[in-house]
Amino acid sequence: MISRIFGFRVFKRGKTKREIALTFDDGPDPTYTPQLLDLLARYDAKATFFVVGANAERHPDLLRRMKDEGHVIGIHNYVHKTNWFMRPATVKRQIHQTSEVIRKATGVRSSYYRPPWGIVNLFDFSNLGHLQIILWSAMFNDWRQRVGVKRLTKRLMKKLRPGEVLLLHDCGTTLGADEHAPAHMLEALETYLEEGKSRGYRFVHIEEMIEISDQMRARRFERLREQLEHPPKRPRIGLLKRIAVALWLGWERVFQVLFRVKPVKGDAIFHYRVRKYQGETLQLTDGEEIRKGDEVVELHLDNEKLFQTLSSSGSVIRMAIYVVREVGRAMPKLASELAGRPELDHVKGLYGISMINRGSQSFGFSTIDLPPGMFSRFTRIYLSLLLRVLHPGGGQRVREKKETLVPRIIAMSMTEFRRRYPVAATPGTRKRSADVSPSKTLPSQLEPLDKAARELTP
Repeated sequence: MISRIFGFRVFKRGKTKREIALTFDDGPDPTYTPQLLDLLARYDAKATFFVVGANAERHPDLLRRMKDEGHVIGIHNYVHKTNWFMRPATVKRQIHQTSEVIRKATGVRSSYYRPPWGIVNLFDFSNLGHLQIILWSAMFNDWRQRVGVKRLTKRLMKKLRPGEVLLLHDCGTTLGADEHAPAHMLEALETYLEEGKSRGYRFVHIEEMIEISDQMRARRFERLREQLEHPPKRPRIGLLKRIAVALWLGWERVFQVLFRVKPVKGDAIFHYRVRKYQGETLQLTDGEEIRKGDEVVELHLDNEKLFQTLSSSGSVIRMAIYVVREVGRAMPKLASELAGRPELDHVKGLYGISMINRGSQSFGFSTIDLPPGMFSRFTRIYLSLLLRVLHPGGGQRVREKKETLVPRIIAMSMTEFRRRYPVAATPGTRKRSADVSPSKTLPSQLEPLDKAARELTP
């Protein structure tokens, strides 16, 4: 099941500005596939048909029509049976049989494969050869007649956006499907195509979707490289801003003394204190809980370091990469410091509240919404004010990103923390501390950094 669960070596969503990929499984069907081709032609829409070999063998004329009208044909096994219940040799034979049916009908071999139910065993990958696995970003249960046209149309409209790879069915004779369900699909699809056309979207086959997505990723890598190698000039900070920052950071130093907030040794980006947790029970992703009265290590970002980076980098991406790198360096240092304090062995977990939370899962944290109430509202106001003070363009940033600047709880059990950051694991520490050198960063390394920049930057 590795392809379905992990998306290994598959394409399932595009990166486009106005293109949507339509894909249809289980056909061709002598009744509904011709109607579908007529509908697509009326809207100048292209699609990808993942055909079942046995059906395709009975209707080669429909395959020829698909090709002649500019559509792409992919393989969906010779019979609609999950690979999970077949030996690798059987899967290979299913793919080869269907490929030959397509070749004989159209003169072209298929380059695309969609396994039934999206399930491919790890051992199947050696059998796929040149084939690209195509999954989907949205499916709609359109093989069920009881879904109905109205509900199916509503589901489709929610996915009327660029980059989507839609999975629909033009045949209802597959085991578990309803024979006349494609009639509902066609009616809902016409409404979808009409609305998409009015909004300026293009409906393309998977080959074009992949090509456009690759081009956009290449352009994004180039822009990121340019930003890293040639950052903009440092922003000028006015007198009032400097005074506001000085007052805020001065108050933070007082707070740290009053509430015994300590810096993590080794010039880390974190400060911390140990206290009793007073909120609602936190359910963590590893199954553990932090309950009211449990002792926790409360984390605080070093806002002085954050301000220095924001004001000197001139690049939000550089700042985000700095945060990613420094958090990676700080976690092993924090683990080492806590291990040197045996009186903290009973601590239940790590806890904090931050607007910079969307990328924290990669470090092992669970992210949890703050329960509604006065504390949540006060926290949002406080952190928004903090961002306004520290960020050179803070006021504008808060207005632009009002919906995404949401403070959330970040928490991790001590069990998970010790598993991820064992004190003796110095090789792991070195890996986390690796320098991010813009001049040596390759395109393959830029994508995770780009993602981190977008995730961690409020």
